[in-house]
Amino acid sequence: MAEQRVDALDAELLLLLADEPRLSVLECARRLGVARGTVQARLDRLTSGGVLRGFPPDVDLTEIGYGLTAFAVLEIAQGRRQEVAGALAAIDEVCEVHATTGQGDLFVRMVARSNDDLQRVIDTVVDVPGVRRTSTSIALSTPVRPRIRPLLERIARP
Repeated sequence: MAEQRVDALDAELLLLLADEPRLSVLECARRLGVARGTVQARLDRLTSGGVLRGFPPDVDLTEIGYGLTAFAVLEIAQGRRQEVAGALAAIDEVCEVHATTGQGDLFVRMVARSNDDLQRVIDTVVDVPGVRRTSTSIALSTPVRPRIRPLLERIARP
């Protein structure tokens, strides 16, 4: 089992920043009841250790014109995973790619403006050298959005 690299104070800090990513180090320290240097040192450690990867904004893709989300399972030629993943990363509408076990080799989350636009994106994906077959499903809704809160709360408040 992997070593846990986040303690309760780290988790509380991450929860604060998950809720309010624009909080200053000083405000985090005040809310957590610790010194400013403690918060800064923990942020530095979490960042350099790869736990905290950044503070991207949570953008509603529908509001910027990409109201359709789809997931594709790709079967690819053996030994071509890196090449295919690199080509997929060059497609703007491809949001995530995961290497998987099971029927397919890669699991891809992509967005589009419409069904016709999704067809264009799928055609672009299928044209990537090394992609043998795809199976695509359209997301109708997202009842559980991507989240980390329950995991951090389990660490912060065991």
